[in-house]
Amino acid sequence: MDYKQAGVNIEEGYRAVGKYRELTEGTAPPAVLNGIGSFAGMFSLGDFIRPGGGMEEPVLVSGTDGVGTKLEVAFALKKYDALGIDCVAMCVNDILCHGAKPLFFLDYLACGKLDADVAAELVGGVVRGCKETGCVLLGGETAEMPGFYDEGKYDIAGFAVGIVDRKRIVDGRNIKEGNALVGVASSGVHSNGFSLIRKVLPDLNEDFGGMPIGLALLEPTRLYVKPILGLMERVTVRGMAHITGGGFYENIPRMFHAVEGAKLDAVIRSGSWTIPPIFARIAWGVAASDEEGQAEASAAKTAAMGKDLAGAEAQAAGAEILRTGERIRRLLFNTYNMGIGFVLALDREDVQEAVEYLDGLGCPAWEIGRIEAGRGAKGEVRFE
Repeated sequence: MDYKQAGVNIEEGYRAVGKYRELTEGTAPPAVLNGIGSFAGMFSLGDFIRPGGGMEEPVLVSGTDGVGTKLEVAFALKKYDALGIDCVAMCVNDILCHGAKPLFFLDYLACGKLDADVAAELVGGVVRGCKETGCVLLGGETAEMPGFYDEGKYDIAGFAVGIVDRKRIVDGRNIKEGNALVGVASSGVHSNGFSLIRKVLPDLNEDFGGMPIGLALLEPTRLYVKPILGLMERVTVRGMAHITGGGFYENIPRMFHAVEGAKLDAVIRSGSWTIPPIFARIAWGVAASDEEGQAEASAAKTAAMGKDLAGAEAQAAGAEILRTGERIRRLLFNTYNMGIGFVLALDREDVQEAVEYLDGLGCPAWEIGRIEAGRGAKGEVRFE
């Protein structure tokens, strides 16, 4: 028995790496000292540390993440291109929260049986995500593990490294009572909460505004790097939060970790932005999934309980539950971005300039709340 008979096709691996080289050809800046296929990637920091021309004290900032069970939706629809963008976004949006410009990215792709064309589609998304954020795909790993992953199933994760001058690090320590909170629009669900979505939205072909709802769920995560870095050249950004798993309740208070002394809360103004329809559809799925949810839907007077709703009817019923159903509303705001993928803490006098600048770049933004003195022992999120 040889390696191929054991389930690992080395030739298909070679073919995949060849496709990766084609995808990344011409994308590497002079700082990259070698290409895809080496044992390790090399990135020169010379431009950042050159006396008189670089940063006073350059700090490397790193982050790693994956795409989660959004992969299952892609497997079902056999559409993989968005996942690579998701993988990049989940990492670079995180390091952006500290003011870092992404430098390079590495990916990890694992599967049961390698198909070089599928792998190239996944990595192609990574390359597009890197291009859009001004970083480079420096290298990665493709692992074929028969018997461990089911055939046709893939996993993808990534690792990003960025850089920021120490004096320009954003860590929230300068957030203060009275600061405004500006929310920047998400592109949809992004890459969190899919374990719940797959339970409450089992039919990926259900009509959603003229398209299968599965395609709407696969909309790639918005990349905030270039708009936010540009904004930081115009106004003082005191804190940033990437709204991922844990939603508003977990992620916004992470801005306050470095604040000394005063306890701060984030007060969110309900209705200050329009929640996208996909979240209303999820809300209806949650409501219909158990007795407690059905009771809350009934209390919301949706006049829909006992009906097997889908499409526009389900969205309308879900929107009503989001307006009036406290338990389900909190659950969704504690799981999803609800249409706000990134939050900024700004001085109130900078809000208008920030919103106009971001809107002009195609990133809709709204003033969604404010910072107040905390009521408890730690920072909380409250709605009004």
